[in-house]
Amino acid sequence: MSRTGPRPIPANLWKPAGILSSGVAILCFALPALAAEMPSSESAPRTETTPHAADETTAGAISLQPYQIVRSLELVQDRLVLGDHASQPMQRKLIQMADASFATRDSAHFENELNRRALVVYAMSGGNPVTVEAALPYLGKDDPNRRLGEKILFYVNGKPKEAMQAFGTVDPMAYPSNVGMYVALIKGSMMSEADPANALALLDRARLLAPGTLVEEAALRRSLAVATRLEDAKRFVRLSDQYVRSYLRSPYASQFADAFVAGIVALQATVDRKGIVDIVSLMDPEQQKVIYLRIARRAAIDGLVDLAAFAATQAETIADDPRAELYAGLSLVTSGKVDDVVGKLEKIDRESLSDNDRQLLDAANAIAAGLVAPGGIADAGQPKQPEIRAVGPDPVVTAPTADANLAPEAASAQSRPPAAGTAVDQTVEQAEVVIASTREKLAEIDKLIGEMPE
Repeated sequence: MSRTGPRPIPANLWKPAGILSSGVAILCFALPALAAEMPSSESAPRTETTPHAADETTAGAISLQPYQIVRSLELVQDRLVLGDHASQPMQRKLIQMADASFATRDSAHFENELNRRALVVYAMSGGNPVTVEAALPYLGKDDPNRRLGEKILFYVNGKPKEAMQAFGTVDPMAYPSNVGMYVALIKGSMMSEADPANALALLDRARLLAPGTLVEEAALRRSLAVATRLEDAKRFVRLSDQYVRSYLRSPYASQFADAFVAGIVALQATVDRKGIVDIVSLMDPEQQKVIYLRIARRAAIDGLVDLAAFAATQAETIADDPRAELYAGLSLVTSGKVDDVVGKLEKIDRESLSDNDRQLLDAANAIAAGLVAPGGIADAGQPKQPEIRAVGPDPVVTAPTADANLAPEAASAQSRPPAAGTAVDQTVEQAEVVIASTREKLAEIDKLIGEMPE
């Protein structure tokens, strides 16, 4: 008999109203997935559907073992990160079911090793830490699942210092793979700042133990920031490519986008721009435009003229967007290169910008005008013409003023012309002050408009 894929699930089973009201749709999905995991003694003969089938299925939820519910939760979470957003109501319902199952305080549940293991998996899968803490005493004191659960509670309850100490000697490979993958993910995440090299190795291990799952998606996403911290541009590009190819439709993809943009800006001197273009090309046009505009904006604020121009140019090839010109102009402002900046900014169509972008454009215009105004950088950079005395009689010597009472050294210093390098130094200092002030203003504007629409 040839193997075939699962039959499509009818659309009406994905409707949140039906799922939340009875849980029948949840179980229709969960029970077939669990059939292979059930011991033969728990298997039941197949029967025809009766008018009371829905009631029987609902009642059957009560007799499900905790590990079966938790396994169904994992399957739903895996579907979710692969782009099946209709699974979100299912995830919430299964978490509620698992919570209710562990909250019964039925010690008979924990006679089964699968249920003891499922408790710690539930804790690492978004479960209620209060329920986990109350259930742990039902596990024996020497049970490794209980000891691990106690360590996990530090992490899920937001106690990073205690969690780091607790996980210090924990080896993910000492546990079954369906537990060890979570342990590797948690430990790698906690170590990302203190020990990024080992953290990246742990996140790699989590990915190897859990391909195609929520764990792999989270490990890839978190690895980007670690690779950036290690200044490993090649690995950054490789991880980004793997994420986009597998998990671009994940509900957590916005967090990937944040890390992706930040990493490109931080690694701009070494990152392979062709590789970046190849990765972004895997996205749909709107996503491509947003990514490039975000890179251009960040690069402009940081004064990275070349990167801002690169990203703005890429955005313009996808769609004609005035924001690309705006961010390219901003990069010129922050760099102090004002030759063409005024003309570029004047060409931007204000009416096509959002209110926040108009504020940014106004600020950029004001700063650019200040740079080219008398006394600005453009003016300060011009050599001062020597003063030419008119031909005529020498000036009349007047009576001594109060300055005549100065000490000889001071009087001599006043009468001496400034050293040759003084004017140049003053010009450089003035330019640096104006540029620094410009960047501070742009940073303040950036903070002010905050989450501006992309």
